Amino acid sequence: MDPRTGLPVVGMVGAGQLARMTHQAAIALGQSLRVLAADPDDGAALVAADVHHGHHTDLAALRTFSKGCEVVTFDHEHVPTEHLRALVADGITVLPGPDALVHAQDKRVMRERLGELGLPIPRWAPVSSAAELAEFGFPAVLKATRGGYDGRGVWLVSSPEDAAEVLDSGTALIAEEKVPLVRELAAVVARSPYGQVAAWPIVETVQRDGICVEVLAPAPGLPAELAIEAQQLAIRIATELDVVGVLAVELFETADGLVINELAMRPHNSGHWTIEGSRTSQFEQHLRAVLDYPLGDTSMAAPVVVMANVLGGETGGPGIDERLHHLFAADPAVKVHLYGKAVRPGRKIGHVTALGEDLATVRARAVRAAAWLRDGRDPAEESA
Repeated sequence: MDPRTGLPVVGMVGAGQLARMTHQAAIALGQSLRVLAADPDDGAALVAADVHHGHHTDLAALRTFSKGCEVVTFDHEHVPTEHLRALVADGITVLPGPDALVHAQDKRVMRERLGELGLPIPRWAPVSSAAELAEFGFPAVLKATRGGYDGRGVWLVSSPEDAAEVLDSGTALIAEEKVPLVRELAAVVARSPYGQVAAWPIVETVQRDGICVEVLAPAPGLPAELAIEAQQLAIRIATELDVVGVLAVELFETADGLVINELAMRPHNSGHWTIEGSRTSQFEQHLRAVLDYPLGDTSMAAPVVVMANVLGGETGGPGIDERLHHLFAADPAVKVHLYGKAVRPGRKIGHVTALGEDLATVRARAVRAAAWLRDGRDPAEESA
């Protein structure tokens, strides 16, 4: 407990953009968010008052960081499971706990457990050789069991030759069938230790080169029964795995129904729209959940919300401050979130959110704003 405020200290391992936005939510609640930063230039380390420097693989750093925290939670899932178990053995409250979080850390563990629960997952198998992969069949999606994100650690292979380098790397792998999807969806829910759950509307996520570029809320044209099924799937997973905090379930919509792709047990890119687009953002909700506060209202603040990620563009052109000036003059209602990250081509450096009544109009505004921040010029003028 922070003696200055009489309110809990929440520790977040990792200091990236998720911790940065969680810190913003903590301010409104009067809470002290402590972050463990691997680099002084990490996004949250630039703005938070209580920053510990250390690496998430260093157990000693984790123990020092955790002292005095009511609860420790995560900006990412890369903390070694054995370190989390050591913290729990020390009496630290870790949420989500290691028995839950391992299902977001290890794709093989996740697939095995979801299969045991009879939930819809792709056909899959662990593979370690060309012979095992050939037996599984092509085309196949190879995934590193640990450490992959934003398209990293994922390889689409159509032949033994395609897979040779990955198989020879020694990376622990699973193979999955290439699912004939209609589109990608995400179900984001939150669960408290008390067992209360809250769900946001199902969203459509638009991917390009393995990176989410847009989120459309609610998912356009999604039948009500399928939306309810997706929410129920996410709630069941949260309950069965004893997840506490925000859970994002990435889904494939297929001609035959829903298929579970990935799990994330933390605030997630598919929920960034909730900052302006929902009565309770995923970041505030995550804090409420891990502290066992009653959960907040998840209803939408507008009929349509679109989030577009801002990716780093090529060097040159006007600086980011000048780009903001022009963007805000053109669309005063668009909301911009920049993460304090160095710009590299294709890197997520922020996101924009637009709200309104009509999907096509709102989506065009969000896409235009993200492109303007990326390229330093108005894409509408180029196409005129």
